Amino acid sequence: MPIELNHTIVAARDKHASAQWLASILGLRVGPPYGPFVPVTTSNGVDLDFLDVDGDEIVPQHYAFLVSEDEFDAILGRIRQAGISHWAGPGHQGPGEINHNDGGRGTYFDDPNGHHMEILTRPYGSGQ
Repeated sequence: MPIELNHTIVAARDKHASAQWLASILGLRVGPPYGPFVPVTTSNGVDLDFLDVDGDEIVPQHYAFLVSEDEFDAILGRIRQAGISHWAGPGHQGPGEINHNDGGRGTYFDDPNGHHMEILTRPYGSGQ
């Protein structure tokens, strides 16, 4: 069996609101709760399982989503319509801009918990 990523846990202050926020931006749906988790499943079957955490401190993680050109346009449109800041670079370089790494397009934005989200149309190192 090939090794594949099946799921990852995403720390949140409000798992339901956070899952709904990401699903609405990416054009996905929130799945039914499973134990303490609220999942959002990507097209390749990977679950992002949102979990409420205690305390104020959430360590930001990075989540990158490979999307088609059409999906990129739709997601970027939803980001802009919602008034969410986005950047060309991972360190918040190039506010309001996108990048063209590897001949594709990409942008970064933060979720309400401080996690760093990225959408890109070409995998890094694809050299196109």
